Amino acid sequence: MQSSERRSHLLGHERRAASRHASPSLLQSFVTQLRVIYALIMREIHTRYGRENIGFLWVIGEPILFCAGVAIVWTAMRPSHENGLKMTAMVVTGYVPLTLWRHAMGRAIKAYAVNSSLLFHRLVTPLDIIIARTTLEVVGTVLAGSLVLGGSIFLNYMDPPDDWGKVYLGLAFVIYFSYDTALIISALTERSELLEKAMSIAGYLSLPLTGAFTMTEWVPAHYRWILEWSPLANAIELIRDGEFGLKVVPHYSIPFLMASCTVLFIIGLFLTLRVREHIEIL
Repeated sequence: MQSSERRSHLLGHERRAASRHASPSLLQSFVTQLRVIYALIMREIHTRYGRENIGFLWVIGEPILFCAGVAIVWTAMRPSHENGLKMTAMVVTGYVPLTLWRHAMGRAIKAYAVNSSLLFHRLVTPLDIIIARTTLEVVGTVLAGSLVLGGSIFLNYMDPPDDWGKVYLGLAFVIYFSYDTALIISALTERSELLEKAMSIAGYLSLPLTGAFTMTEWVPAHYRWILEWSPLANAIELIRDGEFGLKVVPHYSIPFLMASCTVLFIIGLFLTLRVREHIEIL
């Protein structure tokens, strides 16, 4: 009798162990996917920049060349102040967010096609691929922008931000919007070759809508609504409010930013979760 009960106990224990092995907890699944994304980021670094010379430092070096180069050229060619604001500060607070968004968008185009072989691995999903590629752009551009900002302040080409909290919040919304854009564009360009070709043109045509090189207040009143409905322009206005303080009259809405970015994220996630059937796995 005792032997029978013991066998039943052991069988029950084995079934529970097998069940735990077959169905990992939510936390275990989350940690596993984080490891997958980290591995994809490292693979992307090695694929894009190689293992020789400065290697992964180009993650920061490439955005620095863009951001610092534009800041230097604009500072040299334009007046030192525009509407009472330092030109370098205008460029840094506008072009760094713009670079982040454009790089995220550029790396999202046909992101699944060039990484289709990775989908043979059971743990790798399209969502992991686009998160990894976008995260690499975010980290590189934010670090590069921080160095350009620090250098500009140190050389007295711009003043320290009046409110760091607003600068960080604005940057957080830029990052949020960049992920949204990457999710949507990566999924749509897998579905349509025409969209793939049109994205580079659309990127240039959308520059006036970003508010990167102007304040919304400087735009004629009957056109301001265009920038006020742009999430990126709202986020840049928030950053500039943090940088310049009472020197500017900002036009942004944090509830609008939260609502618009969240809606775009839901759309992007919906498209991404259904994109696998459109990917040609090589």
